[in-house]
Amino acid sequence: MLVNLGETDSLINAYIRELRDIEIQQDRMRFRKNLHRIGNIMAYEISRTLEWASVETTTQLGISETSKLKSQPVLATILRAGIPLHEGLLDFFDQAENAFIAAYRKHDKDGSFTISAEYLTSPDIEGKVLIISDPMLATGASMIKCLKKILLLGKPKAIHIVTAIASKEGIYYVSEKIDCSIWTAAIDEELTAKSYIVPGLGDAGDLAFGEKTQE
Repeated sequence: MLVNLGETDSLINAYIRELRDIEIQQDRMRFRKNLHRIGNIMAYEISRTLEWASVETTTQLGISETSKLKSQPVLATILRAGIPLHEGLLDFFDQAENAFIAAYRKHDKDGSFTISAEYLTSPDIEGKVLIISDPMLATGASMIKCLKKILLLGKPKAIHIVTAIASKEGIYYVSEKIDCSIWTAAIDEELTAKSYIVPGLGDAGDLAFGEKTQE
């Protein structure tokens, strides 16, 4: 399943516009905040697809019929760029367990690169809903590499991928490789020769936390 929340006008489009704007990008705190806000919106939308149970809640004046999640999801993110988006999801799924994985591109002199996925810490994911976030879904190779590493720990009930901007190529690649739902706020047409999304927004990790001195 693919859900593009940017297809209709809403606040999520305003946040994407600011994330792309090269002038507004100079404010790192605002860049992180906009990713955080998108995470909030995505969490709400995903929550509408999850399983809920009816419960009775005692108030000061009586009993109220309400509902609660049958089980909490596991929130995973790809370090470091995914942190603000992850925090936005965690605001709403505030009782969720969390997983973190470090992945990066190892560049060669000829301009090619390989994906390295190393550090991973995760709770049990067997039979649970897994929500994994990364601001940019470019080729999809990093996402698949990270998911394969996480899935060695167990089989989740469902997988939701949350991203701010995705390329058509990345969406196709991930959808072919794994059964999942992809949630995005914008879909861009192109990738550069170095596999960056066009028009995209640049390097989300650098814009959120400062430029790297090395890969």
